[in-house]
Amino acid sequence: MPSSDLSEIDDLRALFINDTPLLDVRAPIEFADGAFPCAQNLPLIDDEERHRIGLTYQQQGKDRAIELGKHLVSGDIKAQRVAAWRDFLRRRPDAVLYCFRGGMRSRISQQWLRDEAGIHCPRVVGGYKAMRRFLIDELDRNSPICRPIVIGGRTGVGKTRLLAACDANIDLEGLAHHRGSAFGHHPQPQPSQIDFENALSIALLKHVAAANRAFAVEDESRNIGSRHIPPRFFAALEEAPLVLLEATDEERVDITLQEYVHDSLAAFCAESGEGQGFTRWATYLQDSLDRIRRRLGSERHAQVSRLLQEAIAQHATDDDTSGHRAWIEFLLHEYYDGMYGYQLRNKADRVVFRGPRAAVLDFLAATYDISVGSAP
Repeated sequence: MPSSDLSEIDDLRALFINDTPLLDVRAPIEFADGAFPCAQNLPLIDDEERHRIGLTYQQQGKDRAIELGKHLVSGDIKAQRVAAWRDFLRRRPDAVLYCFRGGMRSRISQQWLRDEAGIHCPRVVGGYKAMRRFLIDELDRNSPICRPIVIGGRTGVGKTRLLAACDANIDLEGLAHHRGSAFGHHPQPQPSQIDFENALSIALLKHVAAANRAFAVEDESRNIGSRHIPPRFFAALEEAPLVLLEATDEERVDITLQEYVHDSLAAFCAESGEGQGFTRWATYLQDSLDRIRRRLGSERHAQVSRLLQEAIAQHATDDDTSGHRAWIEFLLHEYYDGMYGYQLRNKADRVVFRGPRAAVLDFLAATYDISVGSAP
């Protein structure tokens, strides 16, 4: 079968809406720069091979570069890469593959799969470049017409938990892998800005495609950690109805304790082991506090830092987490509440409802047809 008979697919909208599995045959360095949520990187050529082939192309031309590529990826190396693709496609037979522009690398991968494994896998017309362009254009097109309902409220009221309970939502902090505060870092790094934008565009595409239903989204600043919300979507959030979630001070401390202490420590221990994880987590807490030293002022920073270190020592010695409540309560009242009051004054005219969790969920269901889903 000639290469011209290798199948292609160009319905990018359907690929993303249906979460079609994607086999990315680009080099790892390209994948790290930007990829898609449903993609797995199983490269045709690795970073070093790509570098050598690129130099040969520049210095000696296309034909010599192709010859070098065939030499570098042959024998056992070729067999290993085809086997990896075969195993992936046996698990995900509905997958499609792509390279950067949908050209030589994806066609070679298709041919090898067909000839060596008897598998026919479509390639995406235009490859990664076309897919990325499509998502940029869709994000710009969908941002002004989408229907976000912004969930606001003081730190610790449980906005992220309420968002997860809604059957229609976009979790910006989940997409950015950051809790959106000074203490928002996770042990693993954030996705690249391109990955964040791609994931957001796909999430928005799905909502608009589903009859453009209203969806809940948490109130965020322009930046979530080191990732920024694309301007056109952020503009839509700034004009959207604002629903304020309320909770008692005790509830806020309980929720913040769970997130900043129990959940965060568990994530660090899962990443680094119990001993090293605790040390990394304790350092992360102090570093997070130090990042807001100037806003707190020297005196308040020293006071809350002492409370934090006492709590960490009690936690390490007695496995008692109750001491953390003191520094959490201090930060909620002395730092976060002041910022919240200032920010709310600038958007008070957008508030359409305020109340505790049950009342907010009832309001979202009755007013915007956003009901409770399967999440807790």
